Amino acid sequence: MKVLVLNGSPKREKSDTMHVTRAFLEGMNEAGPQEIHTVHVIDRHIEYCTGCFACMHNGGTCVHDDDMREILNEILDSDLLIWSFPLYAYGMPAPLKNLLDRTLPLSSMTMRKVGDRYAHVGQADVSKLRYLMICGCGFPNSKHNFEPAVAQFQLCFRSRRTVVTVPESPMFSAPEAAAVTGPRLELVKRAGKQYAESGEIDEALLAEIGSPMIPEEIYAAIVNGGV
Repeated sequence: MKVLVLNGSPKREKSDTMHVTRAFLEGMNEAGPQEIHTVHVIDRHIEYCTGCFACMHNGGTCVHDDDMREILNEILDSDLLIWSFPLYAYGMPAPLKNLLDRTLPLSSMTMRKVGDRYAHVGQADVSKLRYLMICGCGFPNSKHNFEPAVAQFQLCFRSRRTVVTVPESPMFSAPEAAAVTGPRLELVKRAGKQYAESGEIDEALLAEIGSPMIPEEIYAAIVNGGV
């Protein structure tokens, strides 16, 4: 499987969330060798979308000649697109949101009704693509934190999508927290292997991954400098 990882964290490999993503990829590789390429979005030259819609009329060519042309080709050549990012203001970090905006050339101006909403008809074949969102946050739990980012992801990718969310994610970058982060990363590896084998992750496993690693009040006290 060709896997393209879009790392949206400005911290690159030091991203808290990338600890989770790497564990997931390790699990996928346990099921079988994967062809993995990671793009650190912060390092790429991607201009802002100007909303001119030229790309939606001329076969998908953007007016900007920048790194996004290569990234779009990589997306179309992939089987799995992993959006790995920390939660910023209840959504994606700005560089990754900019990349998402610049995927507009994959769509046309033509609209069709899908259920009770309208969506743009694609002008590129993305039928083989699957989408995975891996998102960590620094809050003690997942309640009323990830919902905006998840909603955007689900609207942008209406099928073949999976969401993994992890609270207390700064602990993954703290060596002294290994006693609790190690077992959690093992769960993530199990999820990666399961996904590579079946294309799905058990809901109970997702819920366990998305649960607090330590009691919420203890985590909050540590963050607040009280422990």
